[in-house]
Amino acid sequence: MTELNLIIAGVGGQGSILASHIVAMAAIDEGLLARVGETFGAAMRGGAVASHVRIGNEVQSPLVPKDGADIVLALEPLEGLRNIVNFLKKDGVLITNIHPWLPVDVNIGRAEYPSMEAIKNAVQSLGGRVVEVDATAVAQEAGNIRTVNSVMLGALAATGELPFSMDALKQAIRDNVPPKTIDANIRAFELGFATMKK
Repeated sequence: MTELNLIIAGVGGQGSILASHIVAMAAIDEGLLARVGETFGAAMRGGAVASHVRIGNEVQSPLVPKDGADIVLALEPLEGLRNIVNFLKKDGVLITNIHPWLPVDVNIGRAEYPSMEAIKNAVQSLGGRVVEVDATAVAQEAGNIRTVNSVMLGALAATGELPFSMDALKQAIRDNVPPKTIDANIRAFELGFATMKK
C-alpha cells in the first residue's frame, strides 16, 4: 500500500496531534507525500481532538473523506467511536486503547460513556474490525504513563499497513519527542508493537 488514510483520535493532553505529526514525518522522510489536518482544536486539556493524516502521492486534501479512513487509531475509546461513525470505511480497522480518559462532555454530564462492547458492535455494524490495546498499562510498563501515544504508534506499525518502514517511524519519534523522554517513548513503541505481535 502506498496510500493511507488515518485518523488519530483522543482528548487534549494525550499527544494525538504529536502522534499524527510523527506519522507524517516518517512518511515524508521516506519520500511520500503526507498531509495533516486537525478537525478539533486542542485548546482545552480534556477536549476532543482528531488529526487526519493522509499519505500518498495523489493526496490533495488534508481531511479524510467521509467513509474513507483505512484506520482510526484511538488513544481514547469514546473518541474512536465518534470518529468511526463518519469516517471508517467498510473494511477499515479501529485500533483503540481500552482505558477511557473521560472527555469534558462526559465529565459534565452532557454525554454518556459507552461500553467497549457497544463500541465493538458499532464498528462491526459498519463492516470494520476492532483491535483492542491496553495502551495505558503498556505505557506504565514502559516507565512513563505519558507515552500512550507511542504505544499506539507501535500497535499501528505492527498492523503492517503503513506504507513506510518501522525504522522511519522510530526515527520520527526520536526527532519529535522531548529529548529526556526519547528512551521511554521508544520503549513504549516497541512494547506496543510486541503486544500486537503476540
